[in-house]
Amino acid sequence: MRSTPISHEGASSEILSHLPSPFPSLLPSPPSPSSPPASFARSTPMAASALESAWEGLAGSFTEFQLATVVTFLLHESVFFLSGLPSLLFERFGLFAKYKIQKKSNTPSYQNRCVLRLILYHVCVNLPVMVFSYPAFKFMGLRSSLPLPHWTVIVSQVLFYFVLEDFIFYWGHRALHTKWLYKHVHSIHHEYATPFGLTSEYAHPAEILFLGFATIVGPALTGPHLFTLWLWMVLRVLETVEAHSGYHFPWSPSNFLPLYGGSDFHDYHHRVLYTKSGNYASTFVYMDWLFGTDKDYRKAKAIEEKDGKHL
Repeated sequence: MRSTPISHEGASSEILSHLPSPFPSLLPSPPSPSSPPASFARSTPMAASALESAWEGLAGSFTEFQLATVVTFLLHESVFFLSGLPSLLFERFGLFAKYKIQKKSNTPSYQNRCVLRLILYHVCVNLPVMVFSYPAFKFMGLRSSLPLPHWTVIVSQVLFYFVLEDFIFYWGHRALHTKWLYKHVHSIHHEYATPFGLTSEYAHPAEILFLGFATIVGPALTGPHLFTLWLWMVLRVLETVEAHSGYHFPWSPSNFLPLYGGSDFHDYHHRVLYTKSGNYASTFVYMDWLFGTDKDYRKAKAIEEKDGKHL
């Protein structure tokens, strides 16, 4: 009986297949029953977190241009009017009177005038600026794709924006209180000597562009993710609305944040003669302290605290 010849090559392969490989990483491993196939992995959502999943859905519904312009505008309008209307209603209906900084109040018709002009300014000035500035932001690195930036990046950038904006705003605002610029530009904002939240953005179109530069220069320098830009915009709007609210509550941020000016600090700026107002910074108090433009305010506060009442 003849035996079947054995192939040395086949035998060698069979023997080697049972030996441990000195390079296990080079051998393909069989698919694990618990691991999903590659096609399934690619079909799962890109984001693991709920926030990134929501952002993925939003980015999939709009183009980046639409997100950076129209959606940004709508977000601004929503936050601005929803946060600004309460102080208008408090003043109109005499609510929380003991927390009102000034005892004077604006008439309903004067309030309505402010609201109507704000809508006009926002549609005719703010929206076009957002549209035409998009290419510049894109050039500076603005993006809307996943992944979202790490929270440390977001926080550090927003803090940088606040500090830089406050510095630029201080000098720009101080310049607006020179005689010619105040008469022809900044006096529009000071038409409301008794401010309420919505008066924060009531200004001459030239001032909107001039001081708006302070708000966008930080993001323009860093080229942030659109999510960071939105967060910065929301926080800046809430801050300026609170500063113009005309009310100082026990829970007001200035009671807890040492360097924050808030409503009491900025209200003084509105209720005195423009040449002596001081308190030019937008958010913090240290710029006015460094350059001595808060001296009259400090004196007024000392008298107020001694008498136990608002001026």
